[in-house]
Amino acid sequence: MAGVLPRSFYARPADVVAPELLGCVVEAETAEGLVSVRLTEVEAYAGEDDAASHAWRGPTPRTEVMFGPPGHVYVYFTYGMHWCANLVCASDGVAAAVLLRAGEVVVGEPLARERRGAKPPGRRLASGPANLARALGLDGAWHGADVTRAAGRLRVRAGTPPLEVSAGPRVGITRAVDVPWRFTIPGEPTVSAPRP
Repeated sequence: MAGVLPRSFYARPADVVAPELLGCVVEAETAEGLVSVRLTEVEAYAGEDDAASHAWRGPTPRTEVMFGPPGHVYVYFTYGMHWCANLVCASDGVAAAVLLRAGEVVVGEPLARERRGAKPPGRRLASGPANLARALGLDGAWHGADVTRAAGRLRVRAGTPPLEVSAGPRVGITRAVDVPWRFTIPGEPTVSAPRP
């Protein structure tokens, strides 16, 4: 099994880290069991230099974790009903993160299906940031967790890098919409809509 990504992996700009996360595997262990998701889609956000970032206006109690140190998870609640997860990047004191948008459930599919509640096809189980977080069992209790510890309950392992990476505009935002920091594995059926 591949090793857990070290803190130094995340201590770089988000738009550099993001495409290198494709193919990596996020593992979340809960009392219910283990679910692992191979990442197929991510988006980079550059904090105070990026009008689409939650940290654009500086640190708040909600966004403080985005300002480092890198290698932690920033979990937020959106639309009054969904959790989404980001991996904190850049150097300590600089806000940046990568939103986990979609992936393929590779371990724990029955548990992921139970959490989703509906009967989506396998390729849709972790497609979209809210669905991915739900499949993994992530909520506000995970906010700030260190993903660089091999013994941690939430960790990210190196995977097989894709042969090709597609870059395009981010989705679901109203500012800085033309920034091409949405990264996907071309042809991957788990990538969320709208498809690149």
